[in-house]
Amino acid sequence: MKMDFPKKTVSRENDENLGGSELSDDNKNEEMGQRRPGTLNLNLNNPPDERHSKLGFQSGANFPEEQTENEEKDYAVHCVEAYFKGMETLSDEESEEGSGSSSKRKRYSTEEKGEAKIENESSPTEIIFDIEDDLALLNLTTLSLVATNEESDSNLQKEGTQMNEFQRAREWRERRLREAKRRHYEVARYCARRLAHPQEDDSFNKGNKKGVLKEAEDESQDFGGGPFYEAMVMIKKRNLVQELKWMPAKNKVEVRQCGVPSLMDLSLKILARNAEAIVSLELVPDFLRHKLSQIVRKKGKMNAHFLELLASGSPTEIRLNDCSEINTDDFTRIFGACDKKNLIVLQLDLCGRILTENVIINTIVTQNFSLPALTTISLTGAYQLTDFGLSKLARSASALQSVNLSQCSLLTNEGINLLVKHLKSTLRVLYIDHCQNIYAVSMLPALRKLNCLEVLSVAGIETVDDYFVTEIVRAHCLNMRQLVLANCGQLTDRALKFVGKKCSRLCALDLSHLDNLTDATVQYLADGCRSICSLKLCRNNFSDEALAAFLEVSGDSLTELSLNHVRGVGLNTALSLAKCSRNLLSLDLSWCRFIKDEALGFIVDNCSLLRLLKLFGCSQITNVFLNGHSNSMVQIIGLPLTPALKHLQLLEPQHTP
Repeated sequence: MKMDFPKKTVSRENDENLGGSELSDDNKNEEMGQRRPGTLNLNLNNPPDERHSKLGFQSGANFPEEQTENEEKDYAVHCVEAYFKGMETLSDEESEEGSGSSSKRKRYSTEEKGEAKIENESSPTEIIFDIEDDLALLNLTTLSLVATNEESDSNLQKEGTQMNEFQRAREWRERRLREAKRRHYEVARYCARRLAHPQEDDSFNKGNKKGVLKEAEDESQDFGGGPFYEAMVMIKKRNLVQELKWMPAKNKVEVRQCGVPSLMDLSLKILARNAEAIVSLELVPDFLRHKLSQIVRKKGKMNAHFLELLASGSPTEIRLNDCSEINTDDFTRIFGACDKKNLIVLQLDLCGRILTENVIINTIVTQNFSLPALTTISLTGAYQLTDFGLSKLARSASALQSVNLSQCSLLTNEGINLLVKHLKSTLRVLYIDHCQNIYAVSMLPALRKLNCLEVLSVAGIETVDDYFVTEIVRAHCLNMRQLVLANCGQLTDRALKFVGKKCSRLCALDLSHLDNLTDATVQYLADGCRSICSLKLCRNNFSDEALAAFLEVSGDSLTELSLNHVRGVGLNTALSLAKCSRNLLSLDLSWCRFIKDEALGFIVDNCSLLRLLKLFGCSQITNVFLNGHSNSMVQIIGLPLTPALKHLQLLEPQHTP
């Protein structure tokens, strides 16, 4: 309750105790018996009963004639407290009454004392204390407490506002500190758990776009029923120490090396070394032309002369893995004179400098339907290929079944629409890897129109999401044989769940570098895709138990498996590989640091058909494995002092579907 008080005065019987201060006009009027209306006179020497009854005291008791000093102080303090608490003012009728009262006073108890509420009517309220000189200090304290005005109230209000702003800022800083502390705690907890238990691979769920880390609790994940669930239950009951036993061979097994080269291989090497002296390849079969072309490229002699040898006559295949050494003029001259009516396979990889729109129109596509037999074309790295040039190629080759347009940076959705328009009923294989100007969802209507799509590769296209994959699978699930979804960072378990349910005939799948996938993806593939032959799971966060369960269910059909940089690979995966993947031909365990000599020897000895084993980054492998395994047919690359480039094929040839 806010009150405005005028300058307060104190009536005293002896002014000398206050330093000789002069009395105001109100005090003079009070001494003369003229009391102002609305004035509360609390004269301790003459307390009327009626006044105390209105203040809440009980009347009818007589006050003692003489009060002690302590009693007067108690009574004055009570009056001050009654004023600040409360709360009823005396009526005008009481203020007009005389101050005459009996000389006797009544001493009230604490329970009998009430609260007074002062009602302001027309004039400010004035409290006048009339006490003895020895109460001067109490009077001065009381006056300082009640002497407030509007200016002090406004200052207090401003200070309160500033205090509120300061309080809000402090609360905001405290919230930020608590949030940072919580994040630091989560990161520290994750790192400590990895250091304490290195064989456990804690995965992160990055579907939350706010950038907050969440641990994936694989142990509490409910996989439901099915073969994968049964395999998981069996794996958790395993005794790895008893089941995974491997003893290195006492005698070192000599790895079978390439024997004496055949006469054909020697002849091809001699021809490649003297490629500039070759006159014609007209009667050479296509597979020998392809081998010779690879050897010539490795020796760095792929030039216009060799291209002319491949394009002479009426060829059925022209395969060039690297066209970077051929200029535009030579290419235009050679292909302009080539008879292309029997051409079936055309591979012009790394042809970005020569394959422009004008070259396509003037040399390759001289007229409509000029490539009637062409079924396979590969133009990897044709960074100058436009939508119009692609449309011209598709119009001239109406029998195209396989198209590789990887890394063609100028292609857009319009080019894909034109390609599908001309090849709606024949196109079966489409590679559009790393074509960054293609928006995945916008080309969905065109891809739905294809009648027999079997292979789709959209690796590296950032706009590929769950909706795109779901719609593609919904339209082509019956024919789909191969899906390449590597580096499509938006994909989650939802898309792979649909793939597992619908694509039962899927043979090859590439899920490399998809950070949002969890063990649920492995479950969907194990329960739905039982015929997968080639599986690439590089740089994913799958657990050791989930991979082992997948191999227990679907490992028999695998011939190629890549677990490159899958940190969860451990003893369970090794045991399932050795027992259930006997048909493996190629295995990549690079950067799987938890695979030791014993586990790797157990895998190699049991997978007798294994021919290629990649172990890049596996510094924990020692000579105990290299000298102790019994598989003489396997070629191990990636370890120190082992051949590497001999087995790496950067560009695979494109075959007719």
